Amino acid sequence: MTHSIRTTREHPSRRTLLGGAALAAFTVATGTATATATGTVNAAAATSPATWPTQFPLPDGFLPEGIAIGRKPYAYMGSRANGAIYRTDLRTGEGGILFAGATGLVAVGLKLDSDGLLYVAGNTGVARTHDSRTGNVVATHQLSEATGHFINDVALLGDRAWFTDSRAAALYGVPRGRSGAVRTLPLTGDWVQLPDVNNANGIVGTPDGRALIVVKSNPGELYKVNTRTGHATRITLAGATNVVNGDGLYRIGRTLYVVQNRLNLISVFHLDSTSTTATLTGTITDPRFDVPTTAARFANRLYLVNARFTSPQTPETTFTGVAVPI
Repeated sequence: MTHSIRTTREHPSRRTLLGGAALAAFTVATGTATATATGTVNAAAATSPATWPTQFPLPDGFLPEGIAIGRKPYAYMGSRANGAIYRTDLRTGEGGILFAGATGLVAVGLKLDSDGLLYVAGNTGVARTHDSRTGNVVATHQLSEATGHFINDVALLGDRAWFTDSRAAALYGVPRGRSGAVRTLPLTGDWVQLPDVNNANGIVGTPDGRALIVVKSNPGELYKVNTRTGHATRITLAGATNVVNGDGLYRIGRTLYVVQNRLNLISVFHLDSTSTTATLTGTITDPRFDVPTTAARFANRLYLVNARFTSPQTPETTFTGVAVPI
């Protein structure tokens, strides 16, 4: 099955990627295309991404939010319930608990480094690094006070892992590796912190690697942040009024994917050469989306977790991860 969608030069080419029992609808600026595929995936025959499953289960009551993928076909997802980390083999959709978590722990945004360290945003003022092979905690970083803060997401840029705080006007830079001092970077410039709502959420590096892009979930804005000074410049949106409910960010070249969780939508933007203007080029929707929060890429797919914020969050609530072609 083939699928086409409007692209920019930097956007990866579309391929025949949707396998397994799935129905995906991709709404773009120029119209809507719908593709359907049926069938089951045999794990023994899962030799290429085109045959891999496009949906996989997570444990009941897991409360997922973050997802990270590295060079190998494994997805790591964190739990808001107890900070557990679950690892899924993307080739088969099968997985298991890598880190069991504990009472009082939280795992939201995650990023996997090339050295095998997994950086985890821990919500209550805390960030952790884990060994992605064993799940063991390598280090715990106290970024802020436990109350009045929400350490939400993380991006790897330069020599630091940068964490957002949805309840404070600051980013936190943790040295990449196993030791070093945390740097607090107050946000200035165009940034105005709003009370009693989530502000900074998803975060990603700019194409030139010199700055960060941060989404402010409320009222739905993008900012370019200078990592030396903390000066935040609001990014002009073209073709879109806002990115309200913006959550996870993912970037490929100058193509920026903004996951808008409660809208069950991914907005696709093209960044200009200075990353100060973002032009909407399309959107991605899928009937399997159930409040997706963050995204990670493997091959020509984006993988997302469904946080299901609008459903009961109980030990019996079911959760899934899903993949869409890009």
